[in-house]
Order: sequence, then C-alpha cells, then structure tokens
Amino acid sequence: MLSAHIPNIPGSKMAYWNPQIETMPISELRALQFKRLKALVNRLYEHSPFYRQRMEAANVEPDNLKKLEDVNKLPFMSKKDLRDYYPDKLFVVQKRDIIRYHASSGTTGKPTIVGYTKNDIETWSESLARALTSAGLGQDDVIQIANTYGLFTGGLGFHYAAEKIGAAVVPASTGNTERQIQLIQDLGVTAMAATPSYMMYVGEVAEKIGVSIKNDTRLRVGLLGAEPWSERMRDRIQDWLGVKGINCFGASEMAGPMFSECAHQQGIHFWGDICLLEILDPKTSEPVGPEEKGEMVLTMLTKEAFPLIRYRIGDITIKHEEKCACGRTHPRISRITGRVDDMLIIRGINVFPSQVEYSLMTNPELGNEFQIVVDRKGALDEMLVKVELKPEAFTDNIIQLNALRERVEAKLRNLLNVSVDVELVEPGSLPRFEGKAKRVVDRRVY
Repeated sequence: MLSAHIPNIPGSKMAYWNPQIETMPISELRALQFKRLKALVNRLYEHSPFYRQRMEAANVEPDNLKKLEDVNKLPFMSKKDLRDYYPDKLFVVQKRDIIRYHASSGTTGKPTIVGYTKNDIETWSESLARALTSAGLGQDDVIQIANTYGLFTGGLGFHYAAEKIGAAVVPASTGNTERQIQLIQDLGVTAMAATPSYMMYVGEVAEKIGVSIKNDTRLRVGLLGAEPWSERMRDRIQDWLGVKGINCFGASEMAGPMFSECAHQQGIHFWGDICLLEILDPKTSEPVGPEEKGEMVLTMLTKEAFPLIRYRIGDITIKHEEKCACGRTHPRISRITGRVDDMLIIRGINVFPSQVEYSLMTNPELGNEFQIVVDRKGALDEMLVKVELKPEAFTDNIIQLNALRERVEAKLRNLLNVSVDVELVEPGSLPRFEGKAKRVVDRRVY
C-alpha cells in the first residue's frame, strides 16, 4: 500500500502529495523498482500461463534478473496480445477480486478489457493525486471533469484523484457546453479536466454567449490530454483563456490517465515506483541514448489484476532523468510526438484505420478503396471517410444514396464512439498506390 500524504497546511498549497516517494533519491528509487520488478516477475511466472510461456520461450527465469537493467531480458507484449487474449485471459487474480472493468474503444471491432482490484484503483488514484497536487491543486479547488464517464477511463480516473486530494468535484462529463460554462461560473470552478481541443471549444462557446473564461470565471488550470497537442495550442489556451495547460498522460491498458506535468510544465512526471519506463529504438528494440527520441515501453510494477511487462504502447517520446525544478526525482517524458503505428486520436478517442476498414467492409454496396480525411474545424477534430461505391451499387437515386450513407455513418459511429461524416464517391475515383496504401490525410495543425 502506498503511503499517506502530508497534511494540508491552512492558507497554503501542498508541495507534494507523497513527499517520501516523490523526492526519494534516485538510487533508492532504482532499488525499489528492482524489488518490485522481481516480485512482479516471480508472481507472473508462477501464476500466469501467458507470462510463463513467454519467459520460457525467451529462455529467462526470475532468477536471471540480477539488476534493474536485466529487464531487457524479458519478452515484450503488444496490443495484439491484449486482443488475442480477450476478454480476461491475461488477468492473474480471482474473478471475485475484480471490482471494476474498463474498456478501450477496440482496434478491429473488439475492445481491450482492463480489470482492476481494490489496490489497482488505489494505485491509480494515488498516481493522479500526486499529479494534481504537483499541478498546484488541493482541497480549496473545484475541479470540473469534462472527460467521458463510463467505460472510457478519463472521467472516473480524474474523479477519484480529485476527491482523494480533497477537492470538490463537478462530474460534468462531456457535451452540453453552455451548461458546462454555467457550472464553471456558478460553482467557482478552478480546474477542468478535458481534451485540449474541448478546452478551446469551451472558450469559443463562452465568447459566443458573452462570457470571458479569463475575466468572468475562476478557472485557472486545465488538466489536458488524451490527444496530441502542441506548445502553440498551450500558449493559446493560456493567453486567451487564462488557463494554465497541464499536459496529462495515460492509457486504458495502464489504468487510465495516471501522470502529468507539475506546475513547472517541464515534462510529464512518470512515477517510477509505479511504472518502469524504457525508451527504445522501435527498429532494433535497443535502448536509445540520453535525450534521444524512441518508443515508450512500460512495465507496470504494482498492477494486480491486469499486469503489463514491457508493453509496447506505441508512443514516441524522449525521457529526461535529471531532477525537476519542483524537487521531484522521478523521470519525465517530453510531449508525445508520434506513433509507431497508424493510430489516430480523434477528440480523445483512439481510431485505427483498420477499424474503419472493418466497418466499411461489412457493407456489400461499398468497394475496397477508402480514404480518411481529418481536419480541425474551430477547436474540434472532424473526420471524413470517403469510400467508393461498387459499380453495381452506383446510382443517381439520391434517396437510396443518402440512406446508404446514413447507415454507414451509424455503423462507424457505433464502432468508433466518435461521429464520422461519410462521402460516397464514384468507383475508381480515389487514389491507388503501388506500395502501402496511404489511407489517412491528416490536415490538423497543432
């Protein structure tokens, strides 16, 4: 169990949620990481057929781990493993020990299911409690959660952490933007968890109804993530809305949103006692040099229900290991700069072209060629799918074409959990490629 927080000091903000852990010397942090890695590997070798088989195939046993760097002897796991062992074959606790499930949106029509024990939920909220505290938030704050509540992990993740630090929570979830703005004003909301694009949209709607977020509200911190965003967008949010943009990171496979920048905004703090972070060359799988860009590989050191060892999450970033100006000693990562696969993030939702293809191919009237066009209109992402009709389905009957288009849009919306516009085009009108097809045209500017 993770240790308790320091008492809040009346009239001041807590500097740390868990000072003993957050500022521990790096040598002690590495010793703790190795101890937890050994315990994790021993447990999975004994109780998980999946991990035991993988370790035996890699000719490694728990006793082969003599130091932290020996983590590189362990085999990788990938998103494909999560899909192949759907829904719960990678769980390593009894079913009665699971107290919650969350799910991703899925990559080929089948989501990834993540189970949580009571301790997993505690670790998750502890991680984000440290993050919110490091961003300058505490029990005097009112935090509005504008992330989706439900199977998506964003809403409940921030909710539990905000309550843990003693802040008041406004569980607004997504949508109904004018109502969100009214709540921000009426309840004196000081922080908002959202996607950065939605934060911008809130600003646009506020201006339309005559409200200045900067001058007419107490909102001062945005806990922003779940989609790529740039320093330019951060500058605009801070200058225009008067809201300090704190970059947050997480994924449903890990638990949900778990890590964030501190108030110094110099990279996202990764709590090393919870997660062992590697940055590898995606082609050679060897560690990159200091301050070099590479693929993020994660080992969740304390997860009980759904452990992850050397999980290739697919994000590209840089690790920084020097002590932060805030005094925290844990490693930090730079802003995510890309993916090793072709995943898109649309309004905070992961979307794979393979998902789109899967859905389109269930319609017998549609051909094989399609193209995804992504734009940012105002503050929000817009996705258009152009798809060719089969020659025998091509018609000038507008009523039939509109009915087909609406049916295809509904299928995509149900699968992806995000609205998609569809344009039916003539057979042979989309580009052809001799090599790998270029299915995505991303015209967003960050």
